[in-house]
Amino acid sequence: MDNFYYHNKTVLITGGAQGIGLGMALAFAQAGANVVLTDKDKEAGQQAEQWLQGQSLKVAFIPCDVSQETEVQALMQQVGEKYKCIDALINNAGIADPFQGPLQELDVAAFDKVLAVNLRGPLLCAKYALPLLQEAEHPAILNISSTRAFMSEPETFAYSASKGGLEALTHSLAVSLSRERVRVNAIAPGWIETGNWKRASEKYTPQHTQEDKEQHPVGRVGEPQDIAEAALFLCSDKAGFITGQSLTIDGGMTVKMIYA
Repeated sequence: MDNFYYHNKTVLITGGAQGIGLGMALAFAQAGANVVLTDKDKEAGQQAEQWLQGQSLKVAFIPCDVSQETEVQALMQQVGEKYKCIDALINNAGIADPFQGPLQELDVAAFDKVLAVNLRGPLLCAKYALPLLQEAEHPAILNISSTRAFMSEPETFAYSASKGGLEALTHSLAVSLSRERVRVNAIAPGWIETGNWKRASEKYTPQHTQEDKEQHPVGRVGEPQDIAEAALFLCSDKAGFITGQSLTIDGGMTVKMIYA
């Protein structure tokens, strides 16, 4: 993407304080965007804001729990008052730990919480961002899904279900919002290493075995920048003929046949 392609454009990234979200925030800000990053974790959000602003990037942090309708409404009101429109909404916030234990011991409340953040959250954000998206010239929504929408390890009920639902929500929104000129796509990341992209107290130096790397045909584990580069394209008018699609970015891991 050209430097400053997103100059004077506003990009809202949920779950933007750490991991893939922070990687995307950096990339969009470096491309000239006004980046609004939101996160439930206020400490991580403030750290991210300070780090990015320290690089003379246009970034603002607004705390928000996307599972709470009133908080999403308040978020969009603040964004509208300051920026007037949203050019790209990136629904990235999610509960990332996929494992919930045996089915017979499933905590239904915990299951519901994951779906509230990972699936209802993107719907609420799309709903209340729509008036601001309509004010943009080439508005786009990008949902960050997961390869776990298509394949599972044992006991990942809520995470897999929420990401599968997000894939379906993507094409439903794409069709429904076509008359509003809003394109909607998804990225399904595979194994993305975020150790260097966490809040200060949780950062760690990634250690990957050769076996880890060889699970991927490209020969390495993914990084947040891998997702950010695709996001820059899909949210731009260069992708103007793409909507309702999901792009798997996993280094080829899900197409490699593995024998136990």
